[in-house]
Amino acid sequence: MRTTVTLDPDVEQLLRERMAAKGVSFKEALNEAVRESATPRVDYVFESPSRPMGWRWKSPEEFQEAMAAAEDTMWLDKLARSR
Repeated sequence: MRTTVTLDPDVEQLLRERMAAKGVSFKEALNEAVRESATPRVDYVFESPSRPMGWRWKSPEEFQEAMAAAEDTMWLDKLARSR
């Protein structure tokens, strides 16, 4: 495809530097740059470190019991304040 593109001066400079570094034509440098920017990066993996929250539950049942107790306490406090 043949088209006219207006490049910002800094983009033109980047392409000229790519041309000089790789010894390629303007067309080749532009096509490479567009391909690189349009291709998703597969080498990047986002990792988020995990940290203990201070709770150590022995079983899912124990966790559910603790959450139910906390919810009961919350509702009792709410009732006490509404009186």
